[in-house]
Amino acid sequence: MKVTVYAGSAPGNRPVFAQEARRFARELVEAGCEIVYGGGAVGLMGAVADAALQAGGRVTGVMPRSLVHAEIAHPGLTELHVVDSMHERKQLMADLGDGFVALPGGVGTVEEIVEVWAWLVLGHHSKPVTLLDIEGYWDRLSGMARRMAVSGFLTPEELGGFVSVTDARHFLETCASWTPPPPRWSAAPGDAAPAHLS
Repeated sequence: MKVTVYAGSAPGNRPVFAQEARRFARELVEAGCEIVYGGGAVGLMGAVADAALQAGGRVTGVMPRSLVHAEIAHPGLTELHVVDSMHERKQLMADLGDGFVALPGGVGTVEEIVEVWAWLVLGHHSKPVTLLDIEGYWDRLSGMARRMAVSGFLTPEELGGFVSVTDARHFLETCASWTPPPPRWSAAPGDAAPAHLS
């Protein structure tokens, strides 16, 4: 299984963020998973890559040319795709992964995980979308999702497609039992989803 990991390019201001990011990455590798991520050597992104590589795992990075220096492209990856734009980055990361997980991060991390959740709701893919709950980091985002459902903007099944997990074992159990929500709108006969989302 290839797991697309979204994570901050900063380490955050609490050691637990990097500690848990490294533990999560090691446990994924021990379970036989490969990691797809944003390609950086810094912040939680770097912590994930370093831990996975040290555990003998395969790590694929995807980074837009404009961020190769800003996010400091990791020099030791199994593979690094350098693309032309953020749109291409997100599309390729979505295409390569069999499931998605967001670790703590900033606005970019939030945007990436919410976008793949939106694609799930729209029926463009059927892959698990999860949040790694490190000491309640994602509680407010999960609460906002519940409010969307209570307010009639999400079905219970769509809300259930945005899952908090506590560790790698919980993530893998979630993936193993995953049932995607029914797509909100069915494609017309003959229509196909974009290639990077299928």
